[in-house]
This record gives sequence, structure tokens and C-alpha cells, in this order.
Amino acid sequence: MNEPQVRDEELSGLRGPVPIREYFPAVPDPAAAPLLWVHGGAFVGGGLDQLESHAVALRIAAVGRRVRTVDYALVPRFRIWGPPKLRPSDNRYPAPLDDVMTAATDLMAGDPRIVLGGASAGACLAASATLRLRDRDARLPIGLVLAYATLHAELPPLPDAVRARIRGRHRIGTYNPHMVRRMNLNYAGSRQLLENPEVFPGGGKLSGLPPVLLLDAAHDTLSASSTTFADELTEAGVDTDHRIVPGTRHGFLNRPRSRGFRDGLDALFDWLEQLA
Repeated sequence: MNEPQVRDEELSGLRGPVPIREYFPAVPDPAAAPLLWVHGGAFVGGGLDQLESHAVALRIAAVGRRVRTVDYALVPRFRIWGPPKLRPSDNRYPAPLDDVMTAATDLMAGDPRIVLGGASAGACLAASATLRLRDRDARLPIGLVLAYATLHAELPPLPDAVRARIRGRHRIGTYNPHMVRRMNLNYAGSRQLLENPEVFPGGGKLSGLPPVLLLDAAHDTLSASSTTFADELTEAGVDTDHRIVPGTRHGFLNRPRSRGFRDGLDALFDWLEQLA
């Protein structure tokens, strides 16, 4: 495969420059809609060089699809134990979402047919951006990709299928409800905002969204959020495809030499080809 051209740029955002990285295919597929891809990192980490961002974008651009990644505002790291203490920061909601919106609307200005997607916390931001576009009667992405996403303010109860996949050693290192609660409060900045469906779309009004691919790790408690969200999307009449990547743990797109990375992107390519 031919190497794509990679270029770092900045956009003018609501709070200042928003760094982005563009991946232009050496041999573009004219039928392939551009993808805006948003990295994860619990809202506190990651960036343009993160493998979940850079390696994924390189692989997708290598087969002919333009990709843009975005270096959105990150919130301070949070305490896992002890009383919750939110360090002062201007980077909490809505700052990260505003940065993703800046990257999305700019990309759509050049090509109205885009796909929006992300992983983990980035998947939450991608879903929130799509809801904001819908609620503003703006043009929507033609598809939404959510990889091992956190989409609910509270981790939903583990469905039986998820519980069966994380028994024994497979539960080691997974997220628990306490960690998810701390992570999400740290992003939102207040308990009141946890109830806002634009902050965490799970349980909100989901009708009118474009087709959605939920790409899940097999051994990941956050799959409870994706599984619940898939049911909510289906109930709302949204075209939904929920796929489990066998043998994987949370963050498998951060490991480009792994079989899970290859299998996950193969599933993504398959879905994108059907979407065009």
C-alpha cells in the first residue's frame, strides 16, 4: 500500500487554535467519504501521536480514504480514590466537544459527506458531536463509528453476554462503575451535567442519527455501555451494527501489531464499504 501524505495544521476554535492532522491518500478513492477520527484516553490523555489516533488513521488512509484527527482539549487527571476533587480547568465540557465540532464542521464545509468516529472517550465525543449537529438542524455525518465506547454517565449493569466474556482473568484491569463515575464526573465538571444527553448520549433521544457501527472489545466491561446503547439505537429506529472483536481488551486499537487491531480495522473497512 502507498503511504499517505500527512500534514499537521491548526483550525480556529472557540478558545483558540485546534490542532488537527490530515492524512491524504496517495491513491484516493473518490467514492470514500472522509473520516474524522477522535482518539480516546479517558478525556485526560492521548493526542495526535497516540497509536489509537495515528496508526488507525494511517491504515485507513492507506486504502484510499482521507482521514482527519483532532487534538481536542484534555481535562486534568483525576483521583481514583478518596473524595472527588475537581482541579480547576477550562478544558472540561464543553471544551473537548467544541474542538471536535470545529474539526467536523470545517471538514464538512469542504465535503458534506463525512463519517465521524472515535474510540473510548473519543467515541463519546463523536456521538455527542453528531447529536449536536442533529439538534441544530445541521447536515449530519453519513455514518458514526464508536469503538469500545463510554456513552453513559454511569456504567450500565453488565448484560449476561458481557458478563460471560469477562469472567476470571478477563476481568483483570477492566473498568468498574466507580472508575467510570469518577472519569465521567471529571469530564463533565458537575453532577448536574452528567444528566445532559449531549455530555453522555446514553439514555437520551437518539432518533434521527445516521447508521452506527459499534465496535467492541470482547473482554471489556465498557461493552455494557455499547451493548445498552446498541439497544437504545435500535429502539430509536437507527440503523445499528454491533460487532465484537474476539480476543480483545479495551484499547486494542492502540496496539497496531496485534491481531485485534487488524481484525477491528477489517470490520471497520467492511462496514465503511457498505456505507460508501
